[in-house]
Amino acid sequence: MKRSVIDILDLTTAEIDALLSTAEDIMDHPKEYAERCHGKKLATLFFEPSTRTRLSFEAAMYELGGNVLGFSEPNSSSASKGESMADTARVLSCYADIMAIRHPMAGAPYVAAQNASVPVINAGDGGHCHPTQTLADLLTIKRKKGTLENLTVGLCGDLKYGRTVHSLIAALARYTGTKFVLISPVELSLPSYVKREILDGQGICYRQATSLEAVLPELDILYMTRIQRERFEKPEEYERLKDSYILTADKLTKARKDLIVMHPLPRVNEISVSVDKDPRACYFLQALCGKYMRMALILKLLETADKDVEPFAPSVIFDTMQCQNPTCITAKEQELSHAFYPVNEENGIYRCVYCEEKVIR
Repeated sequence: MKRSVIDILDLTTAEIDALLSTAEDIMDHPKEYAERCHGKKLATLFFEPSTRTRLSFEAAMYELGGNVLGFSEPNSSSASKGESMADTARVLSCYADIMAIRHPMAGAPYVAAQNASVPVINAGDGGHCHPTQTLADLLTIKRKKGTLENLTVGLCGDLKYGRTVHSLIAALARYTGTKFVLISPVELSLPSYVKREILDGQGICYRQATSLEAVLPELDILYMTRIQRERFEKPEEYERLKDSYILTADKLTKARKDLIVMHPLPRVNEISVSVDKDPRACYFLQALCGKYMRMALILKLLETADKDVEPFAPSVIFDTMQCQNPTCITAKEQELSHAFYPVNEENGIYRCVYCEEKVIR
């Protein structure tokens, strides 16, 4: 298989730093990169609605001198006829040099990467992870704060289903002195596996809170997220929680002057438009940074596209266990083999390789 980026942890810290440097160089010298992907094609396979991610990928490839093909919703693809993700990846590999995939089911880009003969970039898979948004976030922080170290980061809103949050925590946990404040309703708190395996596992300082106003004065970064209607199985649960946090200009009077306010977008009402004129608002800068980081990542993956890498080979258990996550790709594509990696073999605890759902044997 080809080198792909499915999770932010697929990139080393050194590789992330190199991508940040490349992105900043593109920002400063765009003409030098205008033909770097001449003759190359990017396939954008978007099985879920998207504006920023899809268009920024397309803009990135065009500004590198390449071309784009693909679709923006599943009804215009053979997936509506029942084609599997594996077959889609094999077919698109015949037409494109690299592909970006967004899918509502966790693990779909992983399946694609296992079957494609070109690099695959995860453009967001369900509530699982979103590595290129994290790259955009890191560039935004670097540009505004000058460093990725010794920062107190408040993550507010939907921390349970927020794939951008999961990826950002995994990335920032690698940098010295990072502290997290996890602000959410109890029902939308950060998944236990993220706390146990990343925060607790690496000895990262964090605390949980339910009040945004109470912790706002101590933050260097406030990362707001949308309460995502599409992730809820019960509409009434969404209605009850949707207005849990609303950031207004008045509330920002209690925050630091050098705070930066971030949001992966789209927003609904969790950030008032009155905040937009505040110099601390950085969410539209994030959208711009996303284009440059995707340009850098496309370049990196195409540079090594002629080399094969060993596929991820976890301790696999078939037949005896099944992932119970209804949003895992294995729940949709029944012929996929269920596969797991060990977390604690002594106690029979494993995780699905597609969605990281815990399974006890």
